[in-house]
Amino acid sequence: MAMKRWTVGTPDREIARTMADECGIDAFAALVAYNRGISDASELELLICEEPVLCEANELKDIEKAADFINEAVENGTLIAVYGDYDCDGVVATAILYDYLKSRNANVIYYIPDRISEGYGMNIGAIDQLKKHGVGLIVTVDNGISCIEEIDYANSIGIKTVVTDHHIVPDDMPNALAVVDPHRKDCPSTFKEICGAQVAFKLVCVLEDKQPEQMLYRYGDLVAIATVGDVMPLINENRSFVKSGIAQIKSKARVGVSAILNVAGVDRQSITAGRISFGIVPRINAAGRMGDASRAVELLLCEDMVKALKIANEIDADNQNRQQLEESILNSADGIIKENGYMYNRVIVVAGNGWHCGVLGIVAARLTEKYGKPTVVLTLEDGVYHGSGRSFKGFHLHNAIRSCADLLIKYGGHELAAGVSVSPDNLDKFRTAVNEYAYKTPPCYDSVNIDFKLNPKGMSVDMAFALKVLEPFGNGFESPVFGIFGVKLEKITAIGGGKHLKLLFSKDGGAFQCLLFSVTPEKFCFDIGDTLDLAVTLDTNFFRDEYNLSVVIKAIRPSGINEDALFEQISAFDSFMSGIEKNNALLLPDRLEIGEIYKYVKNAPTLADKVKYAFINTLGYAKTAVSLITLSELGLIYAKDGVYTATNTPQKKELTESKTYKKLKEG
Repeated sequence: MAMKRWTVGTPDREIARTMADECGIDAFAALVAYNRGISDASELELLICEEPVLCEANELKDIEKAADFINEAVENGTLIAVYGDYDCDGVVATAILYDYLKSRNANVIYYIPDRISEGYGMNIGAIDQLKKHGVGLIVTVDNGISCIEEIDYANSIGIKTVVTDHHIVPDDMPNALAVVDPHRKDCPSTFKEICGAQVAFKLVCVLEDKQPEQMLYRYGDLVAIATVGDVMPLINENRSFVKSGIAQIKSKARVGVSAILNVAGVDRQSITAGRISFGIVPRINAAGRMGDASRAVELLLCEDMVKALKIANEIDADNQNRQQLEESILNSADGIIKENGYMYNRVIVVAGNGWHCGVLGIVAARLTEKYGKPTVVLTLEDGVYHGSGRSFKGFHLHNAIRSCADLLIKYGGHELAAGVSVSPDNLDKFRTAVNEYAYKTPPCYDSVNIDFKLNPKGMSVDMAFALKVLEPFGNGFESPVFGIFGVKLEKITAIGGGKHLKLLFSKDGGAFQCLLFSVTPEKFCFDIGDTLDLAVTLDTNFFRDEYNLSVVIKAIRPSGINEDALFEQISAFDSFMSGIEKNNALLLPDRLEIGEIYKYVKNAPTLADKVKYAFINTLGYAKTAVSLITLSELGLIYAKDGVYTATNTPQKKELTESKTYKKLKEG
């Protein structure tokens, strides 16, 4: 059970109403905008503007120099290699630059390294291969900023390099003809949080000597897909790229994108940033995760629908295989975490053998969500552990990993995601060091960000429709979430073949229903009659010729939680279980309190999370968790698949027979 802080906004209703009147939108949408930092009408107009507002392409340092060298290579007939990456951003960036250069009759090829055998970024073997093909100029997209040795090697064998990237710049920059990266300290660009495909797109704009707005018609849809796929914050010009790209897909999608939408079962007229994220991006990624990413480039460049559908179906099958593989690795990694107690660490580092590298980032993201801890997942391959890490806002994963640089073979990334390579000899040292870094700062927890509270009696279809003016939603500008507090659970109904729940609640004499996806009745932690808090989104569905309100639960918890006390207890419990420190006042239950937990479990087999929720406002999280461990060690209860069951043991036990309880009791 990953506990998250609930932060609730309190927007100024008068200011929001004034903005709404001046901009001609619903006051409900203006309230959400205000909560996102929009406090005057001019800012709101910019937010909802349909016309793209983009930064100048040439404000990126070295971009004109890069264009000059590429133009010279085009004119001289030099063979150019666009060197991309196997994820969605790298695939799209490759497609954009390759397609543009091809349209100019340039002598150009593209190269994407294999995720498994080559890994991220440039490598010596690939450079040698490109040399044999006669390549004279390599242009990197979505990589290259950390490839100092590789670019030095390319220089030594007569291949020039232009780097275009968007990742964090190391202390030393590569010795390339030009290095275009918004994170260069000397780069004057005003907005830094752009993806690799955007950098490639802006390079194309400079090569073509046109403004970005003038080139959107050619590549706006692809830039939108990459922006969403690389989880860039949907603020500033990123909003314009995604909004324009969505409009382009709706009006006339390119063949390759249409083919992906077809196999994904997504109507292009209903396309949103969310549907790009869950319908298009995973399939593009699957090509590189499960095989050859070049197929995805070919698909995006394809102009023949029959051929495009063939490739799209292949990578759709890859995506289904990826999901099965991901589930298997997730279960294996989770077992290792539980067996070793890694879930109590500030940063979880879990390693296995023979895990498919292509899904480690997704597994890391799912474990981060499950445990509420930044997580790095590694697999042993050719004598080295390689893998990916994921984090959440507030814990800068790249900085944490960089603090352990002397233990690592290779690393890279940004605040929320990173890649790591480490030798087996340094694996445990890395786990220790990255946690030492984390313990030097206050404990950090993921959060549920609620725009503001709602009275369920006032919820309507019109409110859901009013929010659409604020789209697109995504990272940095998430779908609005609303808090409904102190509601009574009246009815639980399984839907979707038992995979989801429909829940009926009441408050102040009114009733309303919500949907809770991907939770079965057996995994639901609450009972009829419980008083709960909900974090929900509002949407619409069309049924029997009319629109209906759809209220979807994003988070649910008991009412009345004291968050400061809760997270103090969680921190104390994790620190004790990790061997860092112990706070007996917060952790040590007495015999009567442990007895209460035993009676609760003895009444019926119970989910571990359900026990913790049941006592969260009384005994508290930490003492409940210690009680469960104590009872387990005494053999009075046992856990299987996350469910605690009492044993039929008439023998009386002394609490100090539990090693955990004894350790606490002895101080």
